[in-house]
Amino acid sequence: MGLRSSRTRTAIGGAAALAAVAAGALIAVAFSAGSASAGTGTGYLHTSGNKIVDSTGATVRLTGINWFGMETDNHTFHGLWAGKPASWTQQLDHMAQLGFNTIRVPYTGDSLRAGATATSINTDTNPDLIGLSPLQILDKVVNYAGGKGMRIILDRHRPTAAGQTALWYTAAASEASEIADWQSLASRYANNPTVIGADLFNEPHADGTEPNGTGSCWGCGDTTKDWRLAAERIGNAVLQTNPNWLIFVEGVSCDGNGGSPNVYDNVPDDPMACDWWGGNLSKAGTYPVRLNVANRLVYSAHDYGISVYDRQPWFKDSNFPNNLPDVWDHFWGYLYKQNIAPVLVGEFGSTLQNPLDTQWLTKLMAYMGSGTNGMSFTYWSWNPDSGDTGGIVGDDWITVNQTKMNIVGPYLNPPAGGGGPTGGPTSRPPSSQPPSSRPPSSPPASSSPPPANGACSATYEVTSQWPGSPGGFQVAVTVKAGTSAISKWTVKWTYANGQAITQLWNGTLTTSGSAVTVTNMAYNGTIPANGTTSFGFTGTWTGTNATPTVSCTA
Repeated sequence: MGLRSSRTRTAIGGAAALAAVAAGALIAVAFSAGSASAGTGTGYLHTSGNKIVDSTGATVRLTGINWFGMETDNHTFHGLWAGKPASWTQQLDHMAQLGFNTIRVPYTGDSLRAGATATSINTDTNPDLIGLSPLQILDKVVNYAGGKGMRIILDRHRPTAAGQTALWYTAAASEASEIADWQSLASRYANNPTVIGADLFNEPHADGTEPNGTGSCWGCGDTTKDWRLAAERIGNAVLQTNPNWLIFVEGVSCDGNGGSPNVYDNVPDDPMACDWWGGNLSKAGTYPVRLNVANRLVYSAHDYGISVYDRQPWFKDSNFPNNLPDVWDHFWGYLYKQNIAPVLVGEFGSTLQNPLDTQWLTKLMAYMGSGTNGMSFTYWSWNPDSGDTGGIVGDDWITVNQTKMNIVGPYLNPPAGGGGPTGGPTSRPPSSQPPSSRPPSSPPASSSPPPANGACSATYEVTSQWPGSPGGFQVAVTVKAGTSAISKWTVKWTYANGQAITQLWNGTLTTSGSAVTVTNMAYNGTIPANGTTSFGFTGTWTGTNATPTVSCTA
């Protein structure tokens, strides 16, 4: 029997502070032409066989995270309600420090409308968002992320904020309106290569049972249900407006004519007839998406663990988890392995409460590969308020779920540097420069001596500081290898005046009085010659927040 997911990701968090009231019309935004950093390539991206490559032809691997909320009736990123220090800039800093180089941003057309209002924004934490529309907040996120060398994928997650649908259109949101929304966004970000493309529609799937299904099919030829044909129409319309964008096309859920197999007809059903919503690309080899601009197509699959839906047949296989690569090969992996097109696994995640899910996630990360040549992905999700997966961070929007990061972290390609042609964030227009997250009162950075052969150096920088009793601060520490690679590192310093670390990520912390020692995790100890990694933390201070002298040994 072919089963599909009945999952709906619900928001279970929900502190709401003062709402930012905004009237955001769809207006053109002028960005200077820039290019992303070496971590995510230079300029706009395109495809070559199963690779994503940059404007120089260098291979780029997107290893990102989903940050949702703009598809809900909040009309903007969730977590903007969090208390200090989890401001919107701090959260982006944190994503980059953990190693995520891309953000997939779900949205709904409702959030693009003139008069759409972004709600549940903590105006004490995010005073610079007061009065901004959802689109203006998105602009700020795009600009700040671009300055960190990150990339943005926009995802049409729902036709309206009312919820997910099996088809890409509804009576209230036509295909024509979806095309108009995409063209508006494609035009808005036409000169900003931080935004690399369009995930045309999230999780088209079957509805009803065969032979009377009313949901999305692939290759069935019915223009009202055939998602493959719709993806061509919508994708080509987007490329008409912005031929530089990548077009991400998800799969459907079930083979057939838009319905799930009939389990009551006494006819045996293929256990591989259905996959997760959006995950079934088994027919894309036979019925490929045809775009008018070459080298722009990326197929995107979704895959989940038992915490989301526990009745997928492959979870019950006696050979689990070793049977999983064959499952992924069937539904979408063949596209990559046969060099047909790149694959981005756009959503995958779990609470990891079930031990089998740890096996599933470990196997999936290994299957997608590592380094530059693996498949691209965006993990679901940054948000802790995803009802059936949870997030990378906890309810405070700061504390890292280290169990998840221990599995995902080794496969991340961190962003590096700035977003402009000279290495700085020149893609930010002067009119929307975000304020520095490092206030004038913050202490200067401190660096250890330059690394020698086989050694390392460390730079300690306070990226945010705020007063109080006690006060608070956030620090980013960059570890750099010398002229040869290293396989481990240890950074040390001693605080002089009432500072204490409260939460640290990307490292193992030990303290003895005011002496601090941080060693690498299993996934970030190896650094190539002249390469870098980073860790970060938040802390409290009394008196003065003086910058300590740091040392690094390998």
